[in-house]
Amino acid sequence: MSDATLVAPPTSPFAYVPFRLFWFARIAAILALQMQIVATGWRVYDVSGSPLALGLIGLAEFLPSILLVLVTGHVADRFDRRRVINFCQGLEILAMLVLWLALWDDNTQALWPAFVAVTILGTARAFEMPAASSLVPNLVPPALFPRAVALNSTAWQASAIVGPALGGLLYGLIGHWVFAICALLFAIAFILVTLIRLPPRTMPAAVKKVSLETLFAGFRFIWSKPIVLGAISLDLFAVLLGGATALLPVLAKDQFHAGPVMAGVLRAAPAVGALATGLVLSFWPVRRRVGRVLFVCVAAFGVGTIIFGMTSSALIAGAALVVMGAVDMVSVFIRQSLVQLETPDDMRGRVSAVSSLFIGASNQLGEFESGLTASWWGAGPAVIVGGMGTLVIVALWCLLFPALRKVDRFPGAAPPA
Repeated sequence: MSDATLVAPPTSPFAYVPFRLFWFARIAAILALQMQIVATGWRVYDVSGSPLALGLIGLAEFLPSILLVLVTGHVADRFDRRRVINFCQGLEILAMLVLWLALWDDNTQALWPAFVAVTILGTARAFEMPAASSLVPNLVPPALFPRAVALNSTAWQASAIVGPALGGLLYGLIGHWVFAICALLFAIAFILVTLIRLPPRTMPAAVKKVSLETLFAGFRFIWSKPIVLGAISLDLFAVLLGGATALLPVLAKDQFHAGPVMAGVLRAAPAVGALATGLVLSFWPVRRRVGRVLFVCVAAFGVGTIIFGMTSSALIAGAALVVMGAVDMVSVFIRQSLVQLETPDDMRGRVSAVSSLFIGASNQLGEFESGLTASWWGAGPAVIVGGMGTLVIVALWCLLFPALRKVDRFPGAAPPA
């Protein structure tokens, strides 16, 4: 046995203690967030009886990410990202405790503290997301980063499936006490992140004094890098045009002739496909022809959207949604890997903040676009047009971003044997 064999580096991100701690912290935090979303919605509607209150709750949680985008990424690049995440998790614990107390009884006048709590939660998430995304490359070697992305996405998808169901179940059993359990989960995540130890060289490098130049640096960097710009914008427009799941209630009733149970099953179908694919990618990540695979997967997402809009069979629709979730998982895996590995460490926070804003906004705008076009042409035709639009975007981006199409391997990937 050679010395090279004896000192061969680990091939799994889980071999690195900092990544393990971060991964389990992520599961705890996402479970708490998903449980909170369901419990808050039910409790606020139970207390207020107002659909408008539900819309305002969503707005209060989403708005900080837009208003603070220039600041959140800068903070992630200027300060120790672990401490930023810890501070945000402390705010999340506070928000859960405020929700627990504010929604203790059926007093509608106590709703305003709930809106304050959700705003605090949205603010914490706005700062935490870019810090967490830009911390991951510091936890594992560059060659293992794509696998780390797949494992992180798997954790998110699994928690996104289990969290809402668990939140609804616990709310039905113990009512507002579910918020205390969410606070406990955030506290567990806080402790796990606190235990992460990194070599000094992985700390964020010193950055320039805060100025408009440094605040807008993330936007300028993305614009100057065709691969990064192409990957982010391709995903943005694909999500914007392919927001088919927003119309599930209409399609389930009018096109599939199914009830709310089937609508719920169909809603979970993309996450099932994404979860299964994430598990596969964590063992066998995409290594070659990365750019081509990205374009093929986004095109497959468009084709799946068209099939979903055309069929009157709930079974075929479910299969299409599973495939859409699977190929979307591959495209997210490639996009996140390319963006993080193509970005210098002292810029990752600002670039991650801009990327998160674009993708989050495209989800919201995609639902609006789907609702608007459905009011014009009907739900089925609106979904079909959205899928066709995705295919047009893929064709245009192939011409506009040849550098992205020609990417063969991720930066830092080991050469073939």
